[in-house]
Amino acid sequence: MALCWYLLSFLFHSLYAHNDFFTSIGQMTDLLYTEKDLVTSLKEYIRQEENRLEKVKEWAGKLDSLTITATQDPEGYLGHPVNAFKLMKRLNSEWADLESLVLKDTANGFISNLTLQRQFFPTDEDQTGAAKALLRLQDTYQLSAYTISNGDLPGVVHKSQMTVADCFELGKIAYTEADYYHTELWMAQALTQLDEGDESTIDKVTVMDYLSYAIYQQGELERALELTKRMLKLDPNHQRANGNLKYFEFQLEKQRKAESEKKEQEDKKKEKKVLDKRDAQRKRSKDPLPERKKYEMLCRGEGIKLTPRRQSRLFCRYFDNNRNPRLLLAPVKKEDEWDRPRIVRYHDIISDSEIMTVKELAKPRLRRATISNPTTGVLETAPYRISKSAWLSGYEHSTIEKINQRIEDITGLEMDTAEELQVANYGVGGQYEPHFDFGRKDEPDAFKELGTGNRIATWLFYMSDVSAGGATVFTDVGAAVWPKKGTAVFWYNLFASGEGDYSTRHAACPVLVGNKWVSNKWIHERGQEFRRPCDISENE
Repeated sequence: MALCWYLLSFLFHSLYAHNDFFTSIGQMTDLLYTEKDLVTSLKEYIRQEENRLEKVKEWAGKLDSLTITATQDPEGYLGHPVNAFKLMKRLNSEWADLESLVLKDTANGFISNLTLQRQFFPTDEDQTGAAKALLRLQDTYQLSAYTISNGDLPGVVHKSQMTVADCFELGKIAYTEADYYHTELWMAQALTQLDEGDESTIDKVTVMDYLSYAIYQQGELERALELTKRMLKLDPNHQRANGNLKYFEFQLEKQRKAESEKKEQEDKKKEKKVLDKRDAQRKRSKDPLPERKKYEMLCRGEGIKLTPRRQSRLFCRYFDNNRNPRLLLAPVKKEDEWDRPRIVRYHDIISDSEIMTVKELAKPRLRRATISNPTTGVLETAPYRISKSAWLSGYEHSTIEKINQRIEDITGLEMDTAEELQVANYGVGGQYEPHFDFGRKDEPDAFKELGTGNRIATWLFYMSDVSAGGATVFTDVGAAVWPKKGTAVFWYNLFASGEGDYSTRHAACPVLVGNKWVSNKWIHERGQEFRRPCDISENE
């Protein structure tokens, strides 16, 4: 029976073993149950150990009082034949029994369970991925290391604080990536918590060692030198610190001389430099805002806003798509989110029970989301797309078939040539950086294998609310659409002429707090010839 249970357990875990845990919160929940099982096993081990030690303690207490009495008058004590017999018995057999009790290994059950479960544990890649996600969230949402360490994130239900060791580990991962900016932030936070009295096995000197080097790598010699001096006060014999002290002092003196010579030259050309600086400012003012910066601003709810005039053109309405028979008695709630490109949201468009069904069908199939390499065309994972996805067909479940029919009724577009419903679950800091859904002219073979033409439109269901972050943003126009469970957004990727609408470049912002589930339908050109007739105007 035990062997049967072991095999069933192994099979179960094999079926649900996944790589890249950090890329999907949905699958990461399995790890909580794994850990719960291990805690139960550990508590049983502790119970057995406590019982064992209680017996040893009881034996020791009994013999303690006995030996005290016996040694006060050894000959008199042993003059009693029963006492002599019992001494022989104790030393010959009872102490051997005690030895067996002390040496008894009660850890076997726990170790076996731990060994079985360990093969399904997250890997170094998962830990690094989760750490990088925290750093990404820190940058995107402009959060201080203190805010994250203290757990003061918006929308948080289960507040969790970071220890010195946590901060140190985050700094070390940044260090191995030669990311000295984040190394400094997190080593400084670790040092602050140590200075404030947090207990840790990691000492200040070790933290300062990383911190001073990270600061030096960023060109701040004076700060690096001050930290090195502080290190040497704590550990005067620190070999690397002593070497760095001399090196930093030498480099600082060299830098000061160079700056002095440069200042003399600048004084002579001061007037020209002022003019040059003004020219540079004018040039910068004409430069467009870098996409990365715009993307992060939109994720924070900042950036371009609709003018009152444009806002006044957006409406909410009940929509039956020209008296579609399926929508006549139950028209859908339609809201304009943006005007150019036109983005609309449909409210209460997918029910909780349908969402549950979609998630249950998708979860066992979730795999790391991929992108198509623009050069080779090969599907591959990428650090700018952190999620897991699965594909669901209408023929495998009636719910998926009904959802596909609903999209067709509302959009008026043919679903037979559309891609399967893609379900995505975002992981820690899950995101998908700015991209196009359609194939550009420099990607003529983007969807060649499908034989259904380019992606004419995108339909996106939001299947969960997100406590903080996770918006869908359109970087070229400054639009931001926020997740709302049970709604869907829709937009055309191509103009009626068939030309790509480059203003639809969009991104999924990192999930700061919460769990983001979405599903989308990419609708293709073939089959739409009479449903969305071609237009001769290129950008209409």
